[in-house]
Amino acid sequence: MLGTIKRGFFVGLKTTWTLGKIIFPVTLLVTLLQYTPVLDWVIRWISPLMGWFGLSGDATIPLVLGNFLNLYAGIGAILTLDLTVKEVFILAVMLSFSHNMFIESTVAAKVGIKMWIIVVVRLGLALVSAFVINLVWSGGGELAKYGFVPSAGEKASGWFNIFVEGVEKASIGIIQLAVIVIPLMIGIQILKDLKWLDVFSRWMSPITRALGMKENTSTTLAAGIMFGLAFGAGVMIQAVKEDNVSKKDLTLAFIFLVACHAVIEDTLIFIPLGIPVLPLLLIRLVTATVLTMIVAFIWKRVERNSRKEPLYGN
Repeated sequence: MLGTIKRGFFVGLKTTWTLGKIIFPVTLLVTLLQYTPVLDWVIRWISPLMGWFGLSGDATIPLVLGNFLNLYAGIGAILTLDLTVKEVFILAVMLSFSHNMFIESTVAAKVGIKMWIIVVVRLGLALVSAFVINLVWSGGGELAKYGFVPSAGEKASGWFNIFVEGVEKASIGIIQLAVIVIPLMIGIQILKDLKWLDVFSRWMSPITRALGMKENTSTTLAAGIMFGLAFGAGVMIQAVKEDNVSKKDLTLAFIFLVACHAVIEDTLIFIPLGIPVLPLLLIRLVTATVLTMIVAFIWKRVERNSRKEPLYGN
């Protein structure tokens, strides 16, 4: 058992180092961007388009902050605005699909998925879902009542203090990553050595098959659903190496996960907005399932046709 824990610890440490080299500089860069005109410029550029999605110009602020930074920043911005229930729900759905874009997309690329696929799918789902909700929902015109408003921290002044703030945030991000990934990798190593992971894969097999993937994708899928793209990536990287997950299955898993990941944290975090979170969760689950099954079906048809092509040439 000691050998198992030791192996899991070193795998977790190695994974933390691999992801840390991505998360630290990206977090530092994005923190510095907050103190430049870049975010203001993006907000001014996007504001005129918000009417298409039933949102006011102010709604651009949480969207930009949520995508450049994280969900907490986006939600914090929502809590400072006077928005209708419909606007808040639309923003919650959009941010559940598209947030923390820099870090999560870069981490996904490290696992082996093309970054443009992640970005296009996430932004596409956010925009289409907002457009559809605005189209079909005629209610929600009353002002939203928030559960609570968090106190905003003081902004740093001077480039040295701003840089220190960025380093602190990046360091905290790495510590959080290590606290989650290392125990997780130890646990998975124990499950592997006890052959319980094989049982889990068989239990998950009906779900993975329905989504067009093989059994060995189950660990990757479960890690992303529970822990998200950034924190779950450690398990995903290891699973791809050890479980020989194919490029097709990995792509399908990520298409599912970009629509629906970290289901517990990313659902509960919206409670302060005072909106019903169950419909939010169901929208993510249904969208992820349908989208993945459609892509798997198309992929299978393309593979079948490509195998038939040489026959027509003879």
